[in-house]
Amino acid sequence: QVQLVESGGGLVQAGGSLRLSCAASGLTFSRYTMGWFRQAPGKDREFVAAIRWDGDNTLYSDFVKGRFTISRDNAKDTVYLQMNSLKPEESGVYYCAAVHRLNGFPPSDYGHWGRGTQVTVSS
Repeated sequence: QVQLVESGGGLVQAGGSLRLSCAASGLTFSRYTMGWFRQAPGKDREFVAAIRWDGDNTLYSDFVKGRFTISRDNAKDTVYLQMNSLKPEESGVYYCAAVHRLNGFPPSDYGHWGRGTQVTVSS
């Protein structure tokens, strides 16, 4: 059974930084593309960043480019999202997601999701 467990969320002031982690289990981590998504209250979930199964390719949404960095440690079955220069409008629940490499990169959908971690950016 695949499990994705996010951590590292919390309250931070605008302009501050947070580092999210997502620990995966129940899958061969190095064969999975990993992604981060977020959902603000009353809004649809949106894509933030993705990293290919081997770590050799990444993809970012335009609104986080240059401020967020996705990385992974295949030895620890963990993916990270370093978030810098955070803005109040980026508050929401951040979700980790996984999809097998057979879906290519970037994938069109993700098959496994975590429960999310809350990020609140105060102004």
